[in-house]
Order: sequence, then structure tokens, then C-alpha cells
Amino acid sequence: MYIKVNDVTIAFEDRGTGPPIVFLHAFPLNRAMWAHQAAVLSRQFRIISIDLRGFGESDAPFWRYSLEQYARDVKEVLASLRLDKALFVGLSMGGYLEFALYRLYPELMLGLVLADTRAQADKPEQIQWRFGLAQRTAARGPEAVIAEMLPKLLAPARYERDPDLVSQVKSLIAAAPVPGIVGALMAMADRPDSADLLRRITVPALVIVGADDVLTTTADAERMAQGIADAQLVVIPDAGHLSNLEQPDQFTAALEGFAQKVFRT
Repeated sequence: MYIKVNDVTIAFEDRGTGPPIVFLHAFPLNRAMWAHQAAVLSRQFRIISIDLRGFGESDAPFWRYSLEQYARDVKEVLASLRLDKALFVGLSMGGYLEFALYRLYPELMLGLVLADTRAQADKPEQIQWRFGLAQRTAARGPEAVIAEMLPKLLAPARYERDPDLVSQVKSLIAAAPVPGIVGALMAMADRPDSADLLRRITVPALVIVGADDVLTTTADAERMAQGIADAQLVVIPDAGHLSNLEQPDQFTAALEGFAQKVFRT
């Protein structure tokens, strides 16, 4: 499905019936990363998975991107579906987007699932790395991201023994348009620190992290869970940064149980 919002066309999938769950993908992937969760959870929930501007089947304009712009896009998509509240699930960059949404539109949120993400802003060296990767991507295309990020996205042992998953993730990255990659890198580098926001979050929250995540670590997840009142923490073994793809059954089971509590189904 497609809708024109804020001068770009946004692609999304709307599947199932019941209480709504909105899925926000990681960098530099697209909504296809949520296929397993959508297939299972759409049996009892309404699943909306969105391609953020610059990714998947959404438009990828050459222009400035920001987490706040992503948030405005998401709000408009939900408004077009006449949804004024939902449970949100974000992984990595999708988690950063959840923080932006909570700042701008806390009334939208019935609950948060923060997966393999962190509340802290980038350090100067991280900003510099994103700047450099943006330049290398502009010159070489998605191959620059594949070379630098793919081995870090999965648990080391899984990267070595699961060539099918490695190929799947590589294909998702390879499909990302250059303007979307560069724009998202700038958006993430510019994002504010959200550590102080944690204590202001009053909706139910679930923090999920792969035990072997080297990009956003279990320590990052523990800080978020401790900062949000009554937040739950789930650590998924034998999983890295893309825990929903590496351990789809465990990830989905944790999410399903949390969603049932939020919606009291």
C-alpha cells in the first residue's frame, strides 16, 4: 500500500485485524525485515509495517532527513488509517525513531518495544564514522555499507554458520537507495540524547537485545530498562544486532506476550 505524505510516497503493509502494532525497521533495511513477526502476529493483531522515506518501496529524495521527519511521516500514515494509538516496535534506528515519536506525539503510543537500540546520542567519533560512511556510500553505493556493517549486524557465530541469513541481510542492504542511506546516516548523527527522556516514558515498555549485539550492547539495553519505570528486559541468546532475524521465534514470542499484556487480549 502507498500513501502520499509530506511530499513523498510512503509504502507500508497493513495486515490482520485487532489491536494495532506498528513496526519501524532498522538501518539500512526495510519493512521486509519484519516478515516473520507480521506473519505470526497478524493472526491476532493488526500489523502495520512501514518503509521509512529513503528505504524499501518508499520515495528516496535527495534532501535532508531527520528523525523528526520520519516521525511526522509515520504519524501521517497512521492518520490516513484512522489510527490514533498503537503499540510501536522499533529496532536499532527504529528505536531512535520511537524516541522522536514519543517527544512529538506521546499520545500516539500505547506501548514501546525498544529492540537492539540505545538512548544515548552518538559520540563525536561515531558521528565522524557516519559522516565518512555517507561519503563512501555516495561514491560506491550500498556496497560500502555492506563491507563495513554486515559482519557487525549479526552475532559472530551466526555470521559464520548461517550463510542464508547473511545473504538475506546483504540483499536487504543492497536494495537501499543511496539517498536514503546518506539521509539516514545524517539523521542518526543529528539525533538528540534520549537518556533524560526515559524517566518521562509512562507507557508500558519492553527492551529486547541480542546477547551478542556489538553495536548496541546489553549494557545499553540495561540502562534503558532501568531508566523506564517498570520496563521489562529480554536478552535473546545467540543473537546479535538483528535479533528478530537471528532468533525470530524467541523475538516474536517475547513481543507477543508483551502485546497481549498491553492490549489485555
